[in-house]
Amino acid sequence: MPLDFTQLSHDVAALCRRTAGFIRQEAATFDRAKIEHKGLHDLVSYVDQETERRLVAGLRELLPQAGFITEEGTAGPDSQTEEFTWIIDPLDGTTNFVHGLPVYSISVGLLHGTELAVGVVHEVSRDESFRAVRGGGAFCNDAPIRVTDITDLHNSLIATGFPYKDFGKMEPFLQILGAFMNRSHGVRRLGSAAVDLAYVAAGRCEAFFEFNLNSYDVAAGILLVREAGGHVTQFLTDGDPLFGREVVASNGHLHAQVQAVIGEFWQ
Repeated sequence: MPLDFTQLSHDVAALCRRTAGFIRQEAATFDRAKIEHKGLHDLVSYVDQETERRLVAGLRELLPQAGFITEEGTAGPDSQTEEFTWIIDPLDGTTNFVHGLPVYSISVGLLHGTELAVGVVHEVSRDESFRAVRGGGAFCNDAPIRVTDITDLHNSLIATGFPYKDFGKMEPFLQILGAFMNRSHGVRRLGSAAVDLAYVAAGRCEAFFEFNLNSYDVAAGILLVREAGGHVTQFLTDGDPLFGREVVASNGHLHAQVQAVIGEFWQ
C-alpha cells in the first residue's frame, strides 16, 4: 500500500507540537552557562540535542525504514536512503533561544527519493504549525496558506539571514542588503531560516534569501513555499536550493526581480 503522506504530515506535525512543548518548558529556566560552541557564532545546547533525540525516536516509529540527516548527529552518521530520508533541524534559531528572543522553530522534512514529500515547521513561541505535502498544499494550524500576489518589489517585505561563517562574502551581501532596503518596504532578519520560509509561504513577507545554509535549515520550508504557490531556487540560477547552500524563496511574481538585485553584486 502506498504511503499516505497527508496522514504522515499530520503525525509529524503532532510530534513537533509535543516536542515544542518541551522546548518552551526549558526556555523558562534555561541557563546560558550550559551552551556550547560549534563555531565562534554557532551555538548548541542540551535543548537542541534532547529535542533531536525525541524527534528521531518519534520519526523512527512513524517510518522505520527511513534514513536521517540531522544537525546534531543524534541519529548517528547521516544516512540518506534511496527511498526515504528525514532532514531535521531540532531548534532552528538557537542563538535566539539562548538569548530569550522568541523566534525559533523545529524543522522536519522528508525526502522521497530525491523529492521533498512532507515538510513541517513548528514555530515554538507562537505555537504555529506550518505543514505541507507534495501536491497537497500548505497549511498553518490546518488552515490553507498562500503566498502573496505582490508583483512590485517596492511593495514587498524581504527576509534574510546573516552568515555565521564565510565572512569573505560580507561585502557583496551588505551591498545586496542596501539595495533591498532602498527598493522595498524593508528587510527583516528574524534568526530562523525555517521561520523565514514559512512566513513567505504564509504571505507575511514576499521573499527570503540567505547563503551558507544547510539542508536541515531549509528542507521543510522549501516545500512549504512551493506548495503555497511560491518559487525557490539558488541565488542566480534554478540550481538545487536544498543542498546548494544558498536559497532564494519568493511569492513567484517577484522572483526574477529578487534574483536581479542579488545578481548586481553576487558573483
